Amino acid sequence: MIKQTTFLKILVLVGIVQLLISCNSTEPVIKHVSVQGKSVDAIVELMTLEEKVGQMTQAERRYLIDEKDIKDLHLGSLLSGGGSTPETNTPSSWADMLDRFQGLAAESRLGIPLMYGIDAVHGHNNVVGATIFPHNVALGATGNPDLVQEIAHITAKEVRATGINWTFDPCVANSRDERWGRAYESYGEDPTLIAALGSAQVAGYQGASLNSQDAIAACTKHYIGDGAPTWSTGENGKIDRGDARISEAELRALHLPPYQAAIEAGTATIMASYNSWNGTKLHGHKYLMTDLLKGELGFQGFIISDWAGIDEIPGDYKSDIIQSINAGVDMVMVPGDTSKGGSTYREFISKLIQAVNEGSIEMSRIDDAVTRILNVKENMGLLDAPYSNDRALLPTVGSPEHRAVARRAVRESIVMLKNENTLPLSKDLSTVVVAGRGADNVGMQCGGWTISWQGGMGDITSGTTILDGVQASVSPSTQVIHSADGSQASSADAVIVVVGEAPYAEMHGDDEDLALSQEDMAVLNTVIETGKPMVVVLLSGRPMIVTELLKDTDAFLAAWWLGTEGNGIADVIFGDYAPTGKLSVTWPTDMSQIPINVGDDDYSPLFPVGYGLSY
Repeated sequence: MIKQTTFLKILVLVGIVQLLISCNSTEPVIKHVSVQGKSVDAIVELMTLEEKVGQMTQAERRYLIDEKDIKDLHLGSLLSGGGSTPETNTPSSWADMLDRFQGLAAESRLGIPLMYGIDAVHGHNNVVGATIFPHNVALGATGNPDLVQEIAHITAKEVRATGINWTFDPCVANSRDERWGRAYESYGEDPTLIAALGSAQVAGYQGASLNSQDAIAACTKHYIGDGAPTWSTGENGKIDRGDARISEAELRALHLPPYQAAIEAGTATIMASYNSWNGTKLHGHKYLMTDLLKGELGFQGFIISDWAGIDEIPGDYKSDIIQSINAGVDMVMVPGDTSKGGSTYREFISKLIQAVNEGSIEMSRIDDAVTRILNVKENMGLLDAPYSNDRALLPTVGSPEHRAVARRAVRESIVMLKNENTLPLSKDLSTVVVAGRGADNVGMQCGGWTISWQGGMGDITSGTTILDGVQASVSPSTQVIHSADGSQASSADAVIVVVGEAPYAEMHGDDEDLALSQEDMAVLNTVIETGKPMVVVLLSGRPMIVTELLKDTDAFLAAWWLGTEGNGIADVIFGDYAPTGKLSVTWPTDMSQIPINVGDDDYSPLFPVGYGLSY
């Protein structure tokens, strides 16, 4: 029989062993602290430095080193860059992925849900089957803030349906040079119009309340002057991420009003721009971010960097972190793509903590950043209750109702540049030939930032092509022939030729030659030789050089990159809708005029801002 004292000693030893095992466990016991019902100030008081820095970090989902880092490093945000999708790109797969990520965030000590960001810039454009709307350059031609707000609200519904709660949009760039590869992300060159449409988009995304089930946080971008850099000549000539060499008076007059309007509309976040202003990178510009934006304009939300944007500040990575945070960046987008020399979010977190501990960044700046982030999360309802994804909105993704609004947006955005009594075409013609590489091409008509970052040609998602729209518009007795190269044009009563730009996005889209491709010109010349009435539909992200071509056309429609609903083009061609679109950008006669904008001393464009014919 074991003596009582011996038995007690054994119990003590067992307890010590269990304690040692617990202390050496690779899965430490986390004492959860509920933030529900607490004020943001009280939550900040509870937080460790590591938790604060985690909230200031946004990682890209495909570059997560370990998904458990969401919990262990207290990450505040994730994003999907262009083309960063679940293995199966369906709305429900996105929702499943978001549920998994938010579940991991809930396991952290404070359990603060993630903000998940995505570039939903013309609909929920990363998701196959979503409604894709015309790009901003087209919406600028509508001049219709109510339509833009409705589009943003529909986009918010489709984004929330997949569990995502934040879009990096609207882009309120004032595009000053058509060669810029992001010109199509701009509404135009009039700061008043840009301000009106940008603030309408903010209102549509965020709704009456950010915590509504069909609302998402807006991110107005790219602060500031992203459309103003000077073209750099030579082999590496470009505008994107360049230097805006303009005065402060011009910066304030042409580029600041849309941000003032967005702040008044309640934009939750603002994204810093890649470009420089007179030699200083925006991501490290304290005057513009802290003094002007947060101070003078009173912006209460938070500033997020662009994709690895702080890396472009001169100096090493640690000094980039110190300068950007001290300048006013509150959350840093750290994609973590080391294959391209980028830094990991783990390195960012480590170096930011070091910088604070050594006094290079004051704790008051960290607390300000975290307070701003948590205030937005509180407004979104993310601090009030455990995360739950209401999937009732899933059936709305790509719904007929949403596509009907997209079709209306196409109709209203078309600018008729020429019409020699040709349009509208009769629906009772004997034969209509539809030619050109854009005639039956959803990818080409959607443009960049569609399913993938740069977009793509062909059947990249579900939609109605222009050919589909023509076939559905004409009478049963009319024969519609699809002749991509135009070789069958001679048999037609009228020919519709769809040409333009292949999709592109930032950097890749910078182009110092805006002429139509040889392939497009070959089709056009084939049709011109037949002498048949020819309607040209131009799919593009910007004005192109078409001065000589116009002489040989009977009707010419600037249709922009219009999204998935190509039937809106047929509505205009066959008279179901009389064109109302007006140019929001200047249309140059030739490349020597570029850049050209309203207010230039020598303003003699092919078509001025505000131009647009009707029947």
